[in-house]
Amino acid sequence: MKIAEIFKSIQGEGIYAGVEQVFVRLFGCNLKCSFCDTPLERYDEKSVSQIVSEVRQFGKVHSISLTGGEPLMQIEDLIELSKSLKNEGYLLYLETNGILYENLTKVIEYIDIIAMDFKLPTTTDQQSLWEDHREFLKIAKGKDVFVKVVIGKLTQIGDVLEALKIIKDIKSDLTLVLQPENPFEHALGGKVAFFKMLAKLHGMNIKVIPQKHKQLGIR
Repeated sequence: MKIAEIFKSIQGEGIYAGVEQVFVRLFGCNLKCSFCDTPLERYDEKSVSQIVSEVRQFGKVHSISLTGGEPLMQIEDLIELSKSLKNEGYLLYLETNGILYENLTKVIEYIDIIAMDFKLPTTTDQQSLWEDHREFLKIAKGKDVFVKVVIGKLTQIGDVLEALKIIKDIKSDLTLVLQPENPFEHALGGKVAFFKMLAKLHGMNIKVIPQKHKQLGIR
C-alpha cells in the first residue's frame, strides 16, 4: 500500500475530537480542494502485515483512523487492511471525502465510524458533487456516521441549504459538523454562527467544531 505516514495522536476534527487514535494516512486523493491542509508529496510502500505490525506498537487506542488523502482510492488493499485490523480487535474510523460510494460498499462491513465530508463547491473551488454525496450517505447511514462541512470566506448559503436537504432526505438524525476553514480566523465566526442558526431552523443536530489539533499545536 502507498502509505504517507503512521502515527499516534488525538483526533482533531468532528464529534470524536479528543479521542486517541493511530492514524494510517494513505497516499493519493481524487480531489484538489483549495483549503487542503494535508498535501501529500511522498509515500512508502508497505504490506498489510507491516502496517498492522506498526499499528500494534502504539498500544491501546480508541480507534484506528484510516485517512488520507482519500483512503478509498486504494480499495482492494484497504479491504485487506481493514480485515486484518478488525481481527486485531480495533475500531475502524474512516475519514473520507464522501464521493467514492461504489468503493465504500466493498469495505463498509469492516468500518465502525465514518467521518464524511460534504465538499461545498463555493468552499472547495471544485465542481458540484451532490449526487455522489447523496449516494455515499445512503450506504453510510447504517453506520455511526457524521457529516462535516468546511466553512470558508466564500461559502454560499445555497451550498449549505443543499447539504441540509440531502441529509434530511437520507439521515435526518445524524450530526452535522460545521468546521471553520481556519480555526484562528475570527472573521469567520459570524458566518459560521449564521449557518448554525440556519441548520437549527431546519431541525438539524448541529455542532461547530474547529480543528482542535491545530488549536493545540499538535500533529
